[in-house]
Amino acid sequence: MGLLIDKYGRELTYLRLSVTDRCNFRCYYCMPEEGMKFVHRSHLLSFDEMYQLASLFCSLGISKIRITGGEPFVRTGIIPFLRKLSQLPGLDEITITSNGTLQQRHIQALREMGISKINISLDSLDPDRFFHITRRDSFATVMSGIHDLMDAGFDVKLNCVVAENKNIEDILPFVALTKDYPLAVRFLEEMPFNGQETFTGAQWTYREIYEHISSAHPEIEKLPSEASSTSVNYKIPGYKGSFGIIPSFSRTFCGTCNRIRLSATGELRTCLYGPPVTNLKDVLRAGANVETLTQEILAAVANRAKDGFAAEAGNTVSLHESMSVLGG
Repeated sequence: MGLLIDKYGRELTYLRLSVTDRCNFRCYYCMPEEGMKFVHRSHLLSFDEMYQLASLFCSLGISKIRITGGEPFVRTGIIPFLRKLSQLPGLDEITITSNGTLQQRHIQALREMGISKINISLDSLDPDRFFHITRRDSFATVMSGIHDLMDAGFDVKLNCVVAENKNIEDILPFVALTKDYPLAVRFLEEMPFNGQETFTGAQWTYREIYEHISSAHPEIEKLPSEASSTSVNYKIPGYKGSFGIIPSFSRTFCGTCNRIRLSATGELRTCLYGPPVTNLKDVLRAGANVETLTQEILAAVANRAKDGFAAEAGNTVSLHESMSVLGG
């Protein structure tokens, strides 16, 4: 057992590591279309600093790292970093979340280093709706990339944020997509991290999403899930793939959460809805040794909130910060 155990007995084994706040999309639920102020590159963790911190986290019990952003593949040097990261002792799995536009030329390199799971953020199967959501005309590129990943043997998940007047028409087509392809589609409730003060709550909760799907597919079967899974997973009998629903705003999975987040600027969060509890970049650049860094991390975990609602109640920072800034 690792050392990252909070006062509620939850062991943290999963680090979400953001490598950049930049992205080549402008999805409405993540950042404003214009006026996004990205941090100066000198304020980002260097890849050497990320590796040093990732190594420390693994020594404390982290066994899985998800690479997030922004869009991870926009940062120059990402592949050499991933190659080095993949050799870390104690690290069993590296996964990546991407928007699906830039990974195609890296497929062989990713396979060679043992990375085989990629989540693609895709909120519509209609090119026009895709454009309105992402503010980019890249639908064909993303779909081509998804098929290339599947052809190369990757385990591909599609993450779809569900929102009224945006993509409700896409829910059932996404489920239909799992008939012929071994995809895992994940429907997420909308969250407030959009970079602007316009969020009033998720209109489509996990209950509405489930009812919408079950009304068209009463034969759906619930699948077993790991205790730490954020999604409740289902399958249509006879379909190759599956789908799941993530109550990201309702926060029903907090009791078994095993995650910790490190932003590209070094901010450490023990809950997405809570404030940063420390900045490991600042601590590192102040000359801290491994023991000091370890104590910072252990103290953060020890004071972890019971759930996302308690974390939000103690958060004096705006919940409307861009998800690209918070770190995926």
